[in-house]
Amino acid sequence: MSDTDSFIEEVNEEVRRDRLYLMLRRYGWIAALVILLIVGGAAFSEYRKAQARAEAETLGDAMLSAMSLADSAERAEALSAIAPGTPASVAVLRLLTASAQIEADDPASATATLDALAVDGDVPAIYREIAQFKALTLQGAAMSIEDRRQALEAMAQPGRALRLLAEEQMALIDIENGDATAAIARYQSVLADAETTSELQQRALQVIVALGGEPELADVVTSTDGQTSLQEN
Repeated sequence: MSDTDSFIEEVNEEVRRDRLYLMLRRYGWIAALVILLIVGGAAFSEYRKAQARAEAETLGDAMLSAMSLADSAERAEALSAIAPGTPASVAVLRLLTASAQIEADDPASATATLDALAVDGDVPAIYREIAQFKALTLQGAAMSIEDRRQALEAMAQPGRALRLLAEEQMALIDIENGDATAAIARYQSVLADAETTSELQQRALQVIVALGGEPELADVVTSTDGQTSLQEN
C-alpha cells in the first residue's frame, strides 16, 4: 500500500470516528435511557415479587397461628382480625372464620360472615357461590321453604359451579314437604348427570332406595379403586 493510500485510509478512519462520536453525543442519551429503563424495570419487578412473597408469608403465618388455637371462638376471632391482601385471601379467611364460628356454636355470626362474602363483588365468583350455598344450608329451617327453594333454583341453573349440590338440597326440601315422588325424580336427574361425583351418586342412590324407589336406566358399578360410576342398562 502506498503512502497516499495509507493517508487516505487514515483520513477515512478519522472521519468515521468523528461521525460515531457525533452520533453518540447526539443520541447516546437515548441508549442510556433505554438501559436505565430495562434495569429499573427488572429491579422494580423483583421488588414487587419480593414484596408479594413477604406479604404471602406474613398472611400464612398469621393464618397458621390463628388455626392453631384450640378454642373455636378464639380461633374465629383471630381469623377475623387478620388483614388479607388479595380478594382470594379475603374469601379463604372468611370461609375459615365461618367454619370456626360454626364450631363455636355461633351460627348467627357464621351466617353473617358467609352472607357478607356472598355479596362481595371483589372476590372470585366461585367463592361467592360457596358462601351462599353454605349460608343456605346453615340456616336450614330458619328460612322459609319458599325462600330456600328460590335461592337454590338460582344456584341450580346450567353453568353454575354448585348446581348439582343445589339440586340435592332441593330434593331434601321435597322430602321435607312429604313429596317423595318429586324427591326421587330430582335425585334421578342428578344420577343421570355426567358431572355427578361418585360421592353424590352414592348419596342419591341411598336416598332413592330409602324412599322406596329404584334407580332408573342406570346401575352403580364399583371400580377396583373403590370409586363408583353409572352404567346404562
